[in-house]
Amino acid sequence: MISLPTSEMPRERLERRGEEALSDRELLAILLVTGRKNCSVLDLAAEMLAHFGGLASLLNASLEELEEVRGIGRAKAIQLKAALALARRATKEEGSPRPPAVTAAELFAIFSPLMSGYRQEVMWVALKDVRGRLIGAEMVAMGTLSEVLVHPREVLYPAVRRKAYSMVIAHNHPSGDLTPSSADLKLTSQLAHSAKVMGIHLDDHLILSGERYISLRALRSAPWE
Repeated sequence: MISLPTSEMPRERLERRGEEALSDRELLAILLVTGRKNCSVLDLAAEMLAHFGGLASLLNASLEELEEVRGIGRAKAIQLKAALALARRATKEEGSPRPPAVTAAELFAIFSPLMSGYRQEVMWVALKDVRGRLIGAEMVAMGTLSEVLVHPREVLYPAVRRKAYSMVIAHNHPSGDLTPSSADLKLTSQLAHSAKVMGIHLDDHLILSGERYISLRALRSAPWE
């Protein structure tokens, strides 16, 4: 079997330069892993693309059709079929309607049951994409009966990791009093500033208690005053 210099191997090139720098042939070679006797994995990938006339036909090939290419056994055909099926499904999802931008009321409906069992304050962050659609939510801190101590980096970490465009923070007041404390306002201002530095928008800060909630943005409290 022909071996490639390490620097030319598709996996190493993807690691160094990202998937956008690789050709269809190189990406397919990563899925194939190995070539066959006297045929490198890149040559085998090129042979497959030529056999099927491009990616479109390859995506729809059956297991039997994949096995028609010399060097593609049943196990490798199944592996390819699974990877190509995922790609096809992802393409369908991209073309399907997406949910509209999530509202404060909708976030309250999500967070209320998550916070209802706590006797101490807890903080969650809701992450949104550039169109305001929810892409995830995580608990970022747990405090005491009257306060939750959290550093901005703990709140921003999920947003950075998930590449969120904006976020909403939410925490509960077990006492039942929804009035934002001076600590709540100070934390909101700190988070808004830190998020802005990171290129992330802080859309709102919700305070929940039982079946009620308030929006600091709606109240025009810091940092929206």
